[in-house]
Amino acid sequence: MMKKITFLLVFFGMIALQSCTINADDDVDNDTISEVFEVTRNFGPQNNFSSLVSLNPQIFASDVVLVYILWDVDGGEPVWRLMPQTVQLMEGDLQYNYDFTRFDVNLFMSSLDFDLAILGPQWTQNQTFRIVIVPGYFSNRIDYRDYNAVMTQLGYTEANVKKIN
Repeated sequence: MMKKITFLLVFFGMIALQSCTINADDDVDNDTISEVFEVTRNFGPQNNFSSLVSLNPQIFASDVVLVYILWDVDGGEPVWRLMPQTVQLMEGDLQYNYDFTRFDVNLFMSSLDFDLAILGPQWTQNQTFRIVIVPGYFSNRIDYRDYNAVMTQLGYTEANVKKIN
């Protein structure tokens, strides 16, 4: 008789506990930090058409680094394009690109078609970039191509952008 009561208690306990669930979509993340930096750089033969931007603090291995280039200003609004960006010139293709480590972002220009030294200042001087550190937590939730959507998803405004020299 005692075995039957114990069995019934265990059976009903299992049924009662089966309705308890843990929702993996509760999206609580207390240790990742997203950041947005703005840098303006000049490129030329003296810096091998590249510029290294140090990240402080370093990013987590799971974070994603996005870089946008200020492509145009339309009606007073900046137009940001996700890099890499390729421009088709008469001489051939010019590409603005980047790579990154946990410690820095390297912004650079390249072309397989021509010597970059022939470029005018409109292509090499005062180029503005936004570097966005996206926590790995958000990595599959954002359309990276849309800078404004990324900022909205991260809960950022222009006031959150940190300018780096």
